[in-house]
Amino acid sequence: MLERIYMKLETSCIRAEADYVQILRCKEDLNAVSTSIEGISKVMALAGNKVRFKMLYLLQRENELCPCDFADILEMSVPAISQHLRKMKDVNVISTRRDGQTIFYRISEENKAFLTTILSNVASERKTA
Repeated sequence: MLERIYMKLETSCIRAEADYVQILRCKEDLNAVSTSIEGISKVMALAGNKVRFKMLYLLQRENELCPCDFADILEMSVPAISQHLRKMKDVNVISTRRDGQTIFYRISEENKAFLTTILSNVASERKTA
């Protein structure tokens, strides 16, 4: 019978000395921005989904849309769109405005600048005649 041998591979560092001041400074810096990093990583994780990224792109371009608008544009069902909207609303990526029975969605103010920076990098592939 063959025995399996498991070895823990260790990566070795070849630096002569650690810069403990730098290490401490970096740890303190990460602790100081941990809340911001957590919030941005949640936004990025949600925007990492292609449908949600398209929805955010549309909101950035149009300012606000209702679930039916998204369903028509993306050719999806309203319940499917609503699930994506709920996920983004739960972490405050988007906010709502009610007009009668219609709820309109928009990018939340606290995430607008960050998302505008990311979404402005979407290049148009439209051909000009």
